[in-house]
Amino acid sequence: MVVPKSQDEQLPASGSVDRGTSQQYRSNPSSYQQSGGPQHFSSNGNISPVNTSPHEPQEYTETDFLLPNKLYRASRFSGSMRAKDADGSGAPAETVCSIVIQILVPFLLAGFGTVSAGMLLEVVQNWDVFQEITEIFILVPAVLGMKGNLEMTLASRLSTAVNAGKMETAREKWMLIIGNLALKQLQATVLGLLASLMATVLGWMAEGKMPFNHVVLLCSASVSTAFMASLLQGVIMVGVIMGSKRLGINPDNVATPMAASFGDLITLAFLACFSQWFFSLIDLYPYVLYLVDMFFLCLIPLWVVIASKHPASHMLLRTGWEPIVTAMVISSIGGLILDKTVSDPNLAGILVYAPVINGIGGNLVSIQSSRISTNLHLNYSPREVPEDRRSCYNPCRTFLGSGANHRSAQILVLLVIPGQLVFIHTIHLMKGGHTLPSPLFTIAFLSASLIQVFSLLCIADCMVHCLWRRGKDPDSYSIPYLTALGDLFGTALLSLAFLMLWCIGDSGSV
Repeated sequence: MVVPKSQDEQLPASGSVDRGTSQQYRSNPSSYQQSGGPQHFSSNGNISPVNTSPHEPQEYTETDFLLPNKLYRASRFSGSMRAKDADGSGAPAETVCSIVIQILVPFLLAGFGTVSAGMLLEVVQNWDVFQEITEIFILVPAVLGMKGNLEMTLASRLSTAVNAGKMETAREKWMLIIGNLALKQLQATVLGLLASLMATVLGWMAEGKMPFNHVVLLCSASVSTAFMASLLQGVIMVGVIMGSKRLGINPDNVATPMAASFGDLITLAFLACFSQWFFSLIDLYPYVLYLVDMFFLCLIPLWVVIASKHPASHMLLRTGWEPIVTAMVISSIGGLILDKTVSDPNLAGILVYAPVINGIGGNLVSIQSSRISTNLHLNYSPREVPEDRRSCYNPCRTFLGSGANHRSAQILVLLVIPGQLVFIHTIHLMKGGHTLPSPLFTIAFLSASLIQVFSLLCIADCMVHCLWRRGKDPDSYSIPYLTALGDLFGTALLSLAFLMLWCIGDSGSV
């Protein structure tokens, strides 16, 4: 594609064009070829030239599996033809009104989903299995957090692929979808097992004992929940992204909150039902629990074979474990805090609000992370970041500015207070809380939620750019960390709010 010279000269010098490859290639193709062609990043972070000969296979890496070099150049060329944001992005311009409309509906749906999950959690806490095996409460944030580890990460990757034009042909689309779904089932099985082992260790450290039959039940319930919830949500997620593409809606604004809108409720329902069912079988038919574990573990080789068929998922088989395992550990620490808080009768009532504050924080920060990641994929080469992100990080830069990502950060923060007020009132109307929350509780809850979201958005801005500078794909790395931190911050801040209210004698919230 040939770009007129006048348009090239109008491109901003901040990096929204491929200064290191495209311009050099246009001005001197031979020097580009002599330099070894495009550089790729290996999984250990080293830069290595890739042979672009059509007779030799290329090595796919974390930042180029969705956008290979020819597409990087194409996106920058075509970017000069498109409307520009104030930040020089090559993506189509979005008005504040369009951003609000596209975010608001999924945000409300996600919020009502977390409200339903909180009300369900308050009901099932009285079931026999939750009363007998309290370590299940440690599992709750870790298993619900898999929404951020797997579903939201899948949504972010596919959203970037849609915006980059990598899902135009039917063959490429289905290879990308099937490979990612198989990878997600593999990760769900392994994470479910690790989450149960983590809950066992933390429960043993807290209580000083852990019966073996409790360990088996935790493993069976966690693996079954992770597998079934991941399969169902993955299929729905693909449908949401394909529908967004057909309707002309930016999937970055819709996909991740939609994943959360049904993710918490579905996952918690599976966890409660499987746990209660296995609890009824543990004394009479204990071998059933072993067979369940063996069945899901025996499926692992099948998922590995299917995921290996596509370069994107094949690469993530080797490099995609660090963020999701670390995020699971972080969420488990939040689960330990929740377990200790629930066991204190003075802090009763926290369960119904925990999924709400955790889910809303994770939903909002995942939108911002997905948007920043798509902008980097479209406008910058790996390890290349905007000029204003090359100096020391300043939190004010996240919210002060006129660019599309600055506007979205401002909108996301402004949605916190009115959104949480709606959700608190919904909980009261649907009898999720025992009494109407007091004014002090409302202020404390809103303050905790605002601090959580503000901190997460600042961390997201820094983390996504740092990952890109290191040659890591933010779509695969950032959201697991951010949603896990959202669970940890949300649970800790909510517990602190309940503790402070109890200390001053405010009981209107419980």
